[in-house]
Amino acid sequence: MEKQVIEQLELAGETALESLRSALSRIRTGRANLGMLDSIRVDYYGSKSPLNQVASLTVADPRLITIKPFDRSLMGEIEKVLRNASDLGITPQNDGEKILLPIPPLTEERRREFTKIAKQKGEEAKISVRNARRDANDEAKKLEKDGDLPEDDAKKLVDQVQKVTDGFVKQIDDVVTKKEKEIMEV
Repeated sequence: MEKQVIEQLELAGETALESLRSALSRIRTGRANLGMLDSIRVDYYGSKSPLNQVASLTVADPRLITIKPFDRSLMGEIEKVLRNASDLGITPQNDGEKILLPIPPLTEERRREFTKIAKQKGEEAKISVRNARRDANDEAKKLEKDGDLPEDDAKKLVDQVQKVTDGFVKQIDDVVTKKEKEIMEV
């Protein structure tokens, strides 16, 4: 029983951490990163397809992403979708064969905005971990109340739940701090 409670908490913590990493990978840092295009969907024969499934994406250099569609008829659609992706703040350039995405350096103001967003995503992940902690503590109290777990063991379980939670909160803080440094790096 105790093991299941901790396993559920760890699963929730890993999920929150992975979700945070995924969200932070979409935040622009001033360097070319294909992760920032993960949320882009292109209308391909009536269905929304991820950009990486309809085009070849490469990082040509630290400030340039090249997009070469598998089907040349998609050039206009891809360019239109990239222009309308307001969270990117990048203007695509079409050279007839491929689309170039030059990554402009971030202004100080934009860097600060992105660090605030990173902190906000980190806080959301912490809330998710804390909710899982609350559920685990409730489960420990329920086990104690039902007589399935002695009082001492219930207290040990609550302490263990707190240690696991603290570990995940520290990992989340580390991931967010690393991303903030990446964003503020000129």
